[in-house]
Amino acid sequence: MSANGRVVVLGGTGFLGRHVCVALGERGFDVVVVARRPPVDAIPGRFLARDLVQLSPQELAKDLDEIRPTVVVNTVGSIWGRTDEQMWKAAAVPTLRLLDALALLSERPRMVHLGSVLEYGRMRAGSTAGAATVARPTSAYGRAKLAATQAVLERIHAGELEGMVLRVSNLAGPGSPDVSLLGQVAGQLLAAGGRPAVVMLDPLLAHRDYVDVRDVADAVVAATASKVSGELVDIGSGESTPVRAMVDLLIERSRLPAAVVERKGSGKQHSTETWSRVDIGPAERLLGWRPRRPLADAVEAYWHEFIERQHITTQKGEPSA
Repeated sequence: MSANGRVVVLGGTGFLGRHVCVALGERGFDVVVVARRPPVDAIPGRFLARDLVQLSPQELAKDLDEIRPTVVVNTVGSIWGRTDEQMWKAAAVPTLRLLDALALLSERPRMVHLGSVLEYGRMRAGSTAGAATVARPTSAYGRAKLAATQAVLERIHAGELEGMVLRVSNLAGPGSPDVSLLGQVAGQLLAAGGRPAVVMLDPLLAHRDYVDVRDVADAVVAATASKVSGELVDIGSGESTPVRAMVDLLIERSRLPAAVVERKGSGKQHSTETWSRVDIGPAERLLGWRPRRPLADAVEAYWHEFIERQHITTQKGEPSA
């Protein structure tokens, strides 16, 4: 075990989880990555294939007993397009299973749980949400993540665990999923094959608190090394950015000709929330953390990573788009 300790990262092959693993590895932590499927590319640490939905608390406790982590970081989440039942299994059950497993250990590691800004539900335009804000989620994902967050805090406040919750706002940066807003735009730019692209999107009405995924990974490292316990801390930029500005920024950074067309009245939304902004003051006071990277850097880094990924895929003989 390294001098900084051993950290188990659940969901460590996902978008945020991969960046967390890299950041922990760079800070000298011994990383053990737990996920259902092996990563496509190399990531720091040892990999353990486990499905927390299928695994019993006893089986998971046995794994943790053998690994003997000093900290468990829970980055498990989900993607859009699932039923309420599927979302509950993907975004709530793994955390509940983990808590039951930790209760069986004689020596319990610190826990850092990553929640979601969607736990808050609809925010009034111009408002800022924080730990004292009453959470009223309106999406299946928000409800599942809130249940997980509440379960973690209940165990901590009952004295059964030490740890904290980081409630994370909207992510941007290298590795953004294809279903994300940036992913949709990048895919359509690439599909145009150098010709002027017509980027078709649903109405770009929302303003959201976007933060670079690499800054969030740094916040996780700070929470991992911290002794703060029992707190719910928001992690974001502290600003609300028009989603249209994110689209325009990506097109600008791509240097490709494109026009954006919004599908008026389509009614299709990934989220029911049209405004978000979180209070990042507690993160600075408790963890010494503030976001360092401007969103322009996040978008540019995403575009370069996206193009490189498509190039690698094409070299392997797979379709690029």
